[in-house]
Amino acid sequence: MAGHREDFILMMVGGITLDPSTKMPIVVLKDPDNKLNLPIWIGPLEATAMATEIEGIKPQRPMTHDLLRNLLTEFGATVESAEITELRDNTYFARINLKTREGRVLEMDSRPSDAIALALRTKSPIYVAKKVLEDSSELHEAERDGSEETAASDQNLAGVSRDKWSEILERMSPDDFKYKM
Repeated sequence: MAGHREDFILMMVGGITLDPSTKMPIVVLKDPDNKLNLPIWIGPLEATAMATEIEGIKPQRPMTHDLLRNLLTEFGATVESAEITELRDNTYFARINLKTREGRVLEMDSRPSDAIALALRTKSPIYVAKKVLEDSSELHEAERDGSEETAASDQNLAGVSRDKWSEILERMSPDDFKYKM
């Protein structure tokens, strides 16, 4: 597992916003230098799970991801990392890397939203495959001008709609984090 780390980029949750057209929540991952970003469309429940953790809101009862974390802790397992591994048919794939008490390493298939929500709760790093960033920028490129041409440059793999994203992110206020359940 450690061997393929160079194919991945460490990213963190930059924020959660709403897709202006569909009103679906989007979690935006950013790299530490703020050069790259990856928008992932998620469900309202997962968005709420992330937002409560980001904002330090402690729910009265453990939510699903709190339960997952508590179970892992109870069994002596640790979350080593969350990885967004693939973009296939407009769907993102992820896995959660766990280490058992005995030191065995497990890779669990996961939806990106669950992997991210759990990583936030366990303060674990989130890695995104470089290939995913490239595929994602190609996806936006194709959406934008209907062509299959790609212009992903190294310093900004997801450069296509970056300005649009910075604009959306800058406009975000704490109210954007409140989801009507």
